[in-house]
This record gives sequence, C-alpha cells and structure tokens, in this order.
Amino acid sequence: MQGTVDGFTYGLVTPVAAFLMAALGAALGLRCTTRSLHATRSCRVGWLALGSLSIGSGVWTMHFVAMTGFTVQETPISYDKPLTFAGLAVAVVMIGIGIFIVGYRGATRMALITGGTITGLGIASMHYLGMAGMRMAAQFAYDTPLVVLSVLIAGCAATGALWAAVTLRGALSGLGASVLMAVAVTGMHYTGMAALDVHLHLPPTLPSDLSAVLPGDRPAEMIGPMLVGPGCFLLLAAVVLLFDPGAVTGEPGPGHRPGDHRDHLVPQARPRPRNDPHARGRRPRSTAREGTGRARYR
Repeated sequence: MQGTVDGFTYGLVTPVAAFLMAALGAALGLRCTTRSLHATRSCRVGWLALGSLSIGSGVWTMHFVAMTGFTVQETPISYDKPLTFAGLAVAVVMIGIGIFIVGYRGATRMALITGGTITGLGIASMHYLGMAGMRMAAQFAYDTPLVVLSVLIAGCAATGALWAAVTLRGALSGLGASVLMAVAVTGMHYTGMAALDVHLHLPPTLPSDLSAVLPGDRPAEMIGPMLVGPGCFLLLAAVVLLFDPGAVTGEPGPGHRPGDHRDHLVPQARPRPRNDPHARGRRPRSTAREGTGRARYR
C-alpha cells in the first residue's frame, strides 16, 4: 500500500524555520573559517573546529526542523535517537574535514574541490542517515536520479560557499555565502524528500493507538531536548564572533603576523630590490669634483 506523504504539514513554517537555522549555522561557521585564515597556527585549529561545529549543528538542526513537517497520513512517525544523533556526528566530522582542508591549503582549486566534495557528502550523509533513523510501519524506496541530484546540489553549494569564505572579504560577501549554503542545504533536503516513496505494511488488526506499535520517540517529544546541544554550539560561536570584530569584517586580528598564513590570502608589501640603497638604511653618497664642467657621482 502506497503511503500518503506530506512534507509541508504546517505550511511554510517548517521550511522557513529550517532555512533560517541553516543560514545561521552557515554564517557563523563560514565566518570562523574566514577568521582562521588570519590566525596564528595555534589558534587556527580552534577557529576551524568551531566552524565545523557551527555548520554541522546548523545543517542538522535544519534537517530535524524540516522533518517535523513530514508526515505520512496512514501511520505515525517516531525516531531512533542513536541514529539521529549519529547524523549530527557524521555531519560535524565530514564538514570539519572539508573545512580543515581549505583552512590549511587556502583557495587552491584542488583544495576547494576536495573540501567542498567532502563537505557536501557530509551534508548528504547526515540527511540520509537521519532518514534511516525514522521508525514507521512502512518501507522506504528512493528514486536514484533524485538522490544523486541531491548529493550534487550539496557538493556544488558547499564548494561555492567555501570559495566565497576564503577569497571574498566583508560582511556582505559572508552573508551571501551563508545564504548560498542555506539555499543549497534546504534544496538538497527537499530534493531528497521528493525522492522518497513510502510503502506501508500495516498489521491486519490495527490497535486504537497505532503509535503503540512503533518504537522510538515522537518528533514533538524530541525536538526540544535534541536542539539543546546544537543550540549551545551555535550560541558559543555567536558569542566568540561577537567579541572578535575582525571575524565579521574578514580583517586580520591583532595577533596576526604576515608569515602565519598563505601569502596570497593576505597581501604583503613588495620587498625592495637588493640594490636599493634605502634597503641598506643609508642614502647614496655623492661628491662633485670641481673643474670638470659637470657633476660626477661615485
């Protein structure tokens, strides 16, 4: 029996809320990534780790908020907590790998492609692992072309967002990169949901409360406790960035030294030629010999 699937049970409330959470996580995470480019090596790891937590938490929160609007008319839905939290861990780890590659290699083509691909795969893995954590009296089937499309959307958008984070400067460009990632993550989510078919296999005799036959927790029971951890990560990133104005504007921090990162990311003054007398700290000496008709220098 084919299930009646509705991904917008509460109208536009859940898609808009999911998009805002993804944009918030992306904005904080990409700002942390930008800030790491101007940090010393001892601080860069901390900035990149905080960026990974921010983007991973935002993406995972987006997924779970969007899933509260997903219903199947014929059966209730519950969630397996270990698998659901495993999706959060996978997102943070894989996004972290992609961010660390770009953070240490800079805006090279290979670094952006590799980091963006790994980040996109992390986002897609989180989504489909979260789907595997759903519990209902049904079996899932996926349309393969739409699944592939959802993964490509995630990978391309992640690559573009990382490129903007490490090459563009200013709050406006950072906002554009975060919106790009939020649009792509939300689009990937609903593309993946469009690929889903639900085939029901209900018991022949239904109890009065069908939810009694399903293990796990209901979305309404889980949404509060499950958002506490990611919410704390996002709050931590916001507080750290609030007290570091350079992370918002993309300018080097007070502890930055020119040799701390890639020269192509932070413009340096052009060195003087070796034969420039000013480089030796003294002016050229000149003497004019008398009786020669013109000044001669040595």
